[in-house]
Amino acid sequence: MAATVDELTVQYEEGGDIIVKELDKQILSKGAWATVLYRYQEKNRTSGEFGPDKYVIRRYQKADGQYRPKSKFVISSAKQAEMIVETLSGWVKA
Repeated sequence: MAATVDELTVQYEEGGDIIVKELDKQILSKGAWATVLYRYQEKNRTSGEFGPDKYVIRRYQKADGQYRPKSKFVISSAKQAEMIVETLSGWVKA
């Protein structure tokens, strides 16, 4: 668990081996509820190589001094990410 938003991560290790590698993150909101956008890669367990970039938006709630994951939305492809950006850009400019 993390006590601050800056400590939150999507990176995951098993036995010292990185399985999910965090490439970047953008904190979208802070407070009792935090929203973080991550860019990451997952390791293919067969080949040992990291796959293409993936993206996820995660929401955390702070309780008893620790942030706990509450929900997430995985952006399934670069194409879907582009469609989200295009749609939001149109809405914001409207």
